[in-house]
Amino acid sequence: MGRSLIVEADGGSRGNPGVAGYGSLVLDADSGRLLAERAAPLGKESNNVAEYTGLIEGLRAAAAIDPGADVHVRMDSKLVVEQMAGRWKIKHESMKRLALEAQGIVRELVAAGGSVDYEWIPRAENLAADRLSNVGMDGETVVRDLWRAEPSDERLDPESPQALGEAGEPEEAQASRDEVSESGEKPSAPTTSGRTRIVLVRHGETEFTATGRLDGRGGSDPDLTQRGRGQAANAARLVSHLCAGLGARVVTSTLARAVQTGEPIGEALGVEPEADAGWDEQSYGDWDGASFRDLIRDEPDAFRALRDDPEQAPPGGESYAAMRERVLESYERLVAGGGTTVVVCHHRPIMAVLCDVLGMAPDMAWRLAIAPGSLTAVEITDQRGPSVVFTNRT
Repeated sequence: MGRSLIVEADGGSRGNPGVAGYGSLVLDADSGRLLAERAAPLGKESNNVAEYTGLIEGLRAAAAIDPGADVHVRMDSKLVVEQMAGRWKIKHESMKRLALEAQGIVRELVAAGGSVDYEWIPRAENLAADRLSNVGMDGETVVRDLWRAEPSDERLDPESPQALGEAGEPEEAQASRDEVSESGEKPSAPTTSGRTRIVLVRHGETEFTATGRLDGRGGSDPDLTQRGRGQAANAARLVSHLCAGLGARVVTSTLARAVQTGEPIGEALGVEPEADAGWDEQSYGDWDGASFRDLIRDEPDAFRALRDDPEQAPPGGESYAAMRERVLESYERLVAGGGTTVVVCHHRPIMAVLCDVLGMAPDMAWRLAIAPGSLTAVEITDQRGPSVVFTNRT
């Protein structure tokens, strides 16, 4: 039996159509605990488009928590609730496309043993989602997965068979930290024979990230936004905490946003980042800079194929299979070299590594949330082989 979840979603437009954004959150139905929050700007759209998008992102977040969950959707949009429940017809083409996208997520939940139902609620009972939608309309993006363990008191332990999550730590590790605090000198890296750690960091936000546009190698190569630089600084703080005393190296892709995210991480660890083009984002060719929304509207079949078919390449671009091959070549070199490496790269390369470690098909990888500035860790040991320690930590 799947987990019981509540999705509350909303969307708004200042002008209808006008500056739009969505918001959604996921609650545990039994405890009422907040599990996830989503919000983002949508450019110039209508209220209904924003409301449907909030529903879609809420359903995606619920499916990430439990692919077979029983989901109860609560919204103050009578239109969306009645249309998704099948009681009202959908007349507008834009609504039909969004409804089909939402229905696709619902089918996946049902196929995994879950269910989805809908309830209309007054706006006064949907204030949390309304607040998030206003955050989106203000131009902010929120991706919070509170159902994952908090990383605040965790570090990559050089001795434990589980790199994260066990209480306590070896006396040697504690002694090393005491030595740092008293002498101000960095302790030598502990012996880590037979153990390799790779911390994958997604770059911080760019203008393309914030506006939902494709951004690959060979394209515009935008810089980090102010928010993105803040995410890079936060990633540096987390990496410094996780990798203290491990003698980690830092590798970035050659793209500006990864290099700029890697700079504070290198400073925090006291090393000079190295650039490796093998970790560059997938090339999107003629589609570089195009918005996801426009591609879904104008090139639905080709865009779906790009997501689901590893051999499919956008016009003038690179297939997932080709990107995966070069990424895994760089990944295997790091594994062969041993030790701890922080790799600052992009969404698709991180997906490629996780799919390889977990044995997932490429079309399943989209269920993996990888937020800007987030950390994902893989550990490889002689006894157990590769394992995913954690994902999407911010």
